Amino acid sequence: MYLLNKYFLTIVAMFLINSSSLFPGRNNVFFRHSSVMPLSDTAKLSKNDSLFISMNLGKLGLGRRAFDYGLLGYNVLKTKGKLNNDRLLTIADMSMPSGKKRLFVMDLKNSKVLFVTYVAHGKNSGLDKTFYFSNQPESNKSSVGFYTTLSTYQGAHGYSLRLEGQEIGFNNNAMERDIVVHSANYVSESVVKSQGYIGRSLGCPALSPAIYKSVIDKIKNGTCLFIYGNDSSYIVNSKLIKRPAKLEKN
Repeated sequence: MYLLNKYFLTIVAMFLINSSSLFPGRNNVFFRHSSVMPLSDTAKLSKNDSLFISMNLGKLGLGRRAFDYGLLGYNVLKTKGKLNNDRLLTIADMSMPSGKKRLFVMDLKNSKVLFVTYVAHGKNSGLDKTFYFSNQPESNKSSVGFYTTLSTYQGAHGYSLRLEGQEIGFNNNAMERDIVVHSANYVSESVVKSQGYIGRSLGCPALSPAIYKSVIDKIKNGTCLFIYGNDSSYIVNSKLIKRPAKLEKN
């Protein structure tokens, strides 16, 4: 019996060793049904992959395309010395309907999500979804692209945060248009429950009165804000989401 068991175990071991040649890669029957990820797959995870997974951003609702573009522009602004605080990246994913929490404040240094909340878009950009964007004054539309946050002030909407657009042709008129982060009563869970989407602004990324001050105090004074939307012209022409060669090793 001992010899029979030893012989059987030897046959099993030989099968597992040779199965890699019979069933290479992901088709290997042993690995396909195993819960352990092959080391070759683990090694292929990029820095973006690791951040996206560790912060659980997919389950929180942030689109992967918005995240990847956000990191590209953030890295360019960081390299150019445009960010006084490069710890944080805020992404407003306007490709999502406004009834979803689509503003994400992330601490990239510690791989933590600090806020996930509602954010309004411009009334002429669409009803519950954003279809139209503009950099023009009086357009009442949202402007896509990268911004740096400036100082706070007391304005018509109370405590507010100034923004400086970093992309000519897409959002560089933000200060002229008074595009700022402020609170608005039409941005709330109750509004979503009553009509399925939040209210709209004149182009500002407005936040809920319940959370706006905490968000503003966290992202003010030189952090990166990226407003992403389904705008093909922006994707094709933005200089900040095209990775410069000197950033390839980052």
